[in-house]
Amino acid sequence: MNLATTLRPHDPHRSWLYYLLFFISGFPALLYQIVWQRALFTLYGVNVESVTMIVTVFMLGLGLGSLAGGWLSTRPGVRLLLAFGTIEISVATFGVASLWIFRHVGSATAGASTAVTGLLAFAMLLVPTLLMGSTLPLMAEHFVRRTGNVGESVGTLYSVNTFGAGIACFAAALFLMRTLGETGSVRLAAALNLSVGVTALILYSRDGAVARREQPVEPVRPQETIPLWVGMILAGAVGFIALAYEIIWYRLYAFTSEGVAPCFAKLLAFYLFGIAYGSLAVRDGCRGKLGNNVRLTLATASKVVVMGAIAAFLLGPALSVWVRYLTYELSFPLVFIAAALLGASFPLLSHAAIDPARKAGQRLSFLYLSNILGSTLGSFIVGFVILDHLSTRATSLLLLGMGLLVASVLAFLAGSLGRNRIFALGCVASVALVFLSGQLYSSLYERLLFKDNYTGDKKFVDLVENRSGEIAVDSDGVVYGGGAYDGRFNVDLVHDSNGLFRAFAVAGLHPRPKDALVIGLSSGSWVQVLASNPNVDDITVVEINPGYLPLIREHAAVASLLNNPKVHIVIDDGRRWLLAHPDRKFDFILMNTTYHFRANISNLLSSEFLALVRTHLKPGGIEYYNTTGSKEAQATGAAEFPYALRIFNFIAVSDGPIRLDKDRWRVALASYQIDGHPVFDLTKTLDRDRMNEVVNFADQLDVPHGLLESRESIQNHTRGLRLITDDNMGSEWR
Repeated sequence: MNLATTLRPHDPHRSWLYYLLFFISGFPALLYQIVWQRALFTLYGVNVESVTMIVTVFMLGLGLGSLAGGWLSTRPGVRLLLAFGTIEISVATFGVASLWIFRHVGSATAGASTAVTGLLAFAMLLVPTLLMGSTLPLMAEHFVRRTGNVGESVGTLYSVNTFGAGIACFAAALFLMRTLGETGSVRLAAALNLSVGVTALILYSRDGAVARREQPVEPVRPQETIPLWVGMILAGAVGFIALAYEIIWYRLYAFTSEGVAPCFAKLLAFYLFGIAYGSLAVRDGCRGKLGNNVRLTLATASKVVVMGAIAAFLLGPALSVWVRYLTYELSFPLVFIAAALLGASFPLLSHAAIDPARKAGQRLSFLYLSNILGSTLGSFIVGFVILDHLSTRATSLLLLGMGLLVASVLAFLAGSLGRNRIFALGCVASVALVFLSGQLYSSLYERLLFKDNYTGDKKFVDLVENRSGEIAVDSDGVVYGGGAYDGRFNVDLVHDSNGLFRAFAVAGLHPRPKDALVIGLSSGSWVQVLASNPNVDDITVVEINPGYLPLIREHAAVASLLNNPKVHIVIDDGRRWLLAHPDRKFDFILMNTTYHFRANISNLLSSEFLALVRTHLKPGGIEYYNTTGSKEAQATGAAEFPYALRIFNFIAVSDGPIRLDKDRWRVALASYQIDGHPVFDLTKTLDRDRMNEVVNFADQLDVPHGLLESRESIQNHTRGLRLITDDNMGSEWR
């Protein structure tokens, strides 16, 4: 007997149990998404192409799963709760083996092209995302048969499942990822899936006996709807707007938070909480005054869409003012409000486009698929294409216009264009915002970066916005990549404002670094120093963001490196490039790595990455990288290689002995020239004193507060610290 006949409409206790199960099932689904995407980024890179492809594939799998669930819900004799329980157990089974599958497939295919990456990610994610995406249409079909109300059923189910996903994000940000790591988090998710699946099967078995003694529920009455294809277009458009704004919000929050990993998880949590609340808020309306009044439903949808578009547009400027007085975390309720308004539109559109008497689960699957495809396109087109050509302000204006257009279509279909006051006020407000946008978005990134230190005279002299992120340069030549300090345009060792002595130390560390690899270009200052070393013949530079190139061209201190025949610049993810070029070997690998706590940085600090680097070093080759003061990073380097030397916050590691040769360094510095100009003019007292000061750094090995530290000393003072791995992700989630 079908589940539609096993539960009576007057039995709220059992309904509560099924809602609880669907709530819990949302938790592992989002936890899987966070971990799986992170694991695939480690294998295939965190450059924008790989990230976009993997996220798109994940969303596409959910959409196809929705179609599968809709089809299954119409099959004669299908026990919906039995199917739901079986699906949850199947997801748990895949979850347990997922990271093993990813690592083995990834190790064989890492470094593949973007197209191949997409196909591989699709193959690995198809089964679990197909299963996860199928559950909403199945459960919706069951509850629509019971309630006869699409908006109520979809609103409640969508809400509880999304609330579960939001809590998963919050838990991941606060403690799960840092305490359990990738493997532990996946095991927890699988355990929850298994619990939900087994409980669902037990409830199915119990309620089957009850169903045999009860009469089926009364047939659902048909109601007036708009054409399904119209609803699909509108659902896709709303999904496009909502996800596109989330991309913009994430970039802004990442900029103001210096790109820490928990920021995105918290942002996503409040985004999901907002969508869940918006869905829940319209549930009562759908079973109350909206009823089967399709025009009133559409009019209500037009109101929430126009208000949501306005709230989403204003969030960026509001955040930039907020962080001047309060921490950015306290602004997440603004995300909640905007997402709640946009999130309310999906159950309303479902209510308006789906006749509860005509295969509601299957028709919902089409609507849900359209919403997911729209969301995917919003993420892809805005994040991958539009933001490479338009500013944040221009993109936000474009999305505001799209929101106003969708709201206008809804109001037109409702026949309320001239009578809907809230919609009319929204139109007026939207037009006003277009004219005020210049003021609202003026100095947006300056306010986000400097926060309470912002003054009106602080302006960036350069700001590059592209699909890879934002790069800002202030009047002092300080470079900020994604909101974090990223160096200076300076190659002057006499007036060393950016710790440049660490770059010149290469000349004292290796006698003949003929072939060099640099991961991370940034301002180009370090590459300029390395390229000016006469013992260096060839430098391959791998940089993830092409936005640095036009900035380097504008600054005389580093501009010449773009025309230096020694220097070959590649735009790619560093780890991905190494995996794609297993035969390349280097005498020296240099990484002026960003802060150890930023998202995805452990991809360049983990034991696994150091093992990969080791295969790319020639005999006696050295890797030299920035630990940014992380004791765990230093401990990991010292544990992975038999020889190590810390120089300030950098560490040099190798399979051969390492020392900073003072005499060789002095000779090199005395003759060092950049663009034909000597680094030290030894006819000047200031320059001679400074050179002696720099060279004498080599005498500070293992002395209190010294700049140099041996491997033995590093291991002594870091004993007991955990080593950074791909699985535990270092300090990213702390």
